[in-house]
Formats: sequence, C-alpha cells, structure tokens
Amino acid sequence: MYNWFTIEKIDDMTFAISEYGHWEKVHSYLLIGTKYALLIDTGLGIGNIKNEVDKLTSLPVKVITTHCHWDHIGGHKYFKDIYIHEDDAEWLKRGLPIPIEVIRNSIVKEPFSKETPKKFDIKKYTVYKDESTKILKDNYIIDIGSRKVRVLHTPGHSPGHICLFEEEKGYLYTGDLIYLGTLYIFYPSTNPIEFKKSIEKICCLNNITKILPGHNELDLKLDIIRQIQNSFILIEKNNLLEHGSGTFDFGDFKIQL
Repeated sequence: MYNWFTIEKIDDMTFAISEYGHWEKVHSYLLIGTKYALLIDTGLGIGNIKNEVDKLTSLPVKVITTHCHWDHIGGHKYFKDIYIHEDDAEWLKRGLPIPIEVIRNSIVKEPFSKETPKKFDIKKYTVYKDESTKILKDNYIIDIGSRKVRVLHTPGHSPGHICLFEEEKGYLYTGDLIYLGTLYIFYPSTNPIEFKKSIEKICCLNNITKILPGHNELDLKLDIIRQIQNSFILIEKNNLLEHGSGTFDFGDFKIQL
C-alpha cells in the first residue's frame, strides 16, 4: 500500500505532514490546540491530506494558507474553514492566472520518488478555487485554544504571502519565504523588493526557536534568515535586485530573480 505522506513530530501537539515523494518536498503543518486544530497549507493535492489529519486529531480544523500556489492549496478541497490573506484572496476565488497544463507539467517536472495514490491522475489534476471563509490581515491573531499564532504579511513570493509566528513556542512557519533550496522570485507575480523587505521584517522577530519551512529540509539553523538577508543586501548593492538578473548561488540556498 502506498504511503504518500510522511508525518514527523515537531512536539507532542505539532506535526509536519510532508510529501517527500515529489521533487518540491512540500511540508504542511498541523498545530493542535484545545478547541481547534490549525493546518498550515494542504500540500499538492496528490493524496488526501485530511486522512492524515484525522489520524492525529478529532478537533475541528482551520486551514491557514501561506499563499495561493497550487503546491500549498492542493488539499483545501477536503476542508471547509479556509483562511487566506486579503492580497491572495482573489486568486483563491477565481483561480491562478496560469494555464492548467503549465501547472501539470510543473508537478511532473521530475519523476516521483514514491508511489502515488491509485486515484491520482495528472491529466485530471485541477487547482482548488473557492470563496475563503476568513480574510486575514497583518498581525491577525489566530487562537486555537491554549495556542496563539500571529499572521505576518510577508509579500514578495506572492502578494498575499504570510508567515506565521507562534510566539510562546518561538515557532516560525515560513512558507516559501525561507527554506533551503532555490527561492523563486522570477515569476511576474513575484516582487524582489517586497521579498527583501519581508526578510527584513522577520529578522526583527525576537525569540525564534525553530524555523519550519514550506519545502525541503526541516532542520534549519536559525541564522539562515540573516544569511538570506545579507544575500539580498549584496544583490541590491550590485543593482541586480530585479527580475531577469539571474540565479545567485549562496551555498545552502539560491535566489532566482
């Protein structure tokens, strides 16, 4: 039997639900409170992420969208209580302005390294779109009972991209703003200058104990944020902080503009 998802324990009430069989190695995160569970992103939609969530909690689930790209909203269709920042809400409502064949080709860009669910058919793959049930703004606090998470608007990768900061634990969920690998800022809907400002914004946070990214390795050193900030400063000093200037390799990460 296939095992598309990998569940990794962050602590007793926090789990990463990962899709390591796909080349993007996408992570969603389940936070369990006393009244609700909070699911940060829902992955690619290749498998049914709700089945994995149901193994971990019976609480009502609120879904928080870090941004409205297909690899982060694929499982939204399995849930009813969807949150998204106001600047990405129109995409969630009307759909991404990208042809479906381009999206399908991206999903199968590299061979899967794990067996996919039998029901998965790339020819039938569609991207979720619907009205969101809650519009988020910067600094909005989500209370799930004994746990509070703060919304940080961090545009650049998308207009409404957000990070989420659980200040009591020091957990920072970074979506596609911070991870090891290539940071994509070359699409027309991305904004290199806003991305740099967003990095500066989270550099100002105090008491971060753990960085939980949207892709690739989970074990990130805390100084990665400062490293990425310094890289943006270097690019800007060379007057290259603009679309089309190329891909810059800094070792653990690259910045593609």
